[in-house]
Amino acid sequence: MKVDNFVKTIHEIKEKNKLDLSVWEDLSIGLMNLVSLEEHAFFSYIKTNDKKFLDILENVREMRKELLKLIVKDDDGSEKWCMSKHFLASSMRLFEVGNRMLHEGKKDEANKFYRNSAELYAMFWKLNTNNIGMKMKVDIKNDEKKGLFSSIKKLLECCKE
Repeated sequence: MKVDNFVKTIHEIKEKNKLDLSVWEDLSIGLMNLVSLEEHAFFSYIKTNDKKFLDILENVREMRKELLKLIVKDDDGSEKWCMSKHFLASSMRLFEVGNRMLHEGKKDEANKFYRNSAELYAMFWKLNTNNIGMKMKVDIKNDEKKGLFSSIKKLLECCKE
C-alpha cells in the first residue's frame, strides 16, 4: 500500500535527522491538505450523492490519521490529537481566505487572515514540538505584541534542505 511506504519513508527520515524540521513542516502542510481533501470529498458527496466520494473521504482520512501519528503523540487521551487536527485545518482555511482577500486586492484583510493562520500553525507546533525530539522555549510575555508565531518562526524555516 502506498501509505505504508510513505509512512516508512517518513520514519526513516525521522530516525536519520531528528532535528530537521523542514521534513515535519512539509508533513504538517501535507496534513492540512489531507484535511481539506476530506472536507472536499464530503461536500462533493453532498452535492452529487455519488458514493465514490465517501470512499475517497475514508481513504484520505485513514491516510491522514496514519501520518498525523508521526507528529502527534496523544499521551493525554484525545485532546492533543483533536486539537492538532483542528489547528491545522483552521490554519489552512484562514490561509485560503487570506489568499482570496489578497486576490481581491484587500491586502490589509489578507494580512489579518495570514497572521491568524500563522498563529494557529504556531500553536500546533507549540503543542507538538516535544514529540519530534525538540524542546521549544517560548516567552509569550515578551512576544505578546508579535504573537506566538514570531517566537517559533526561526525554528520553522522551510528552506532548509
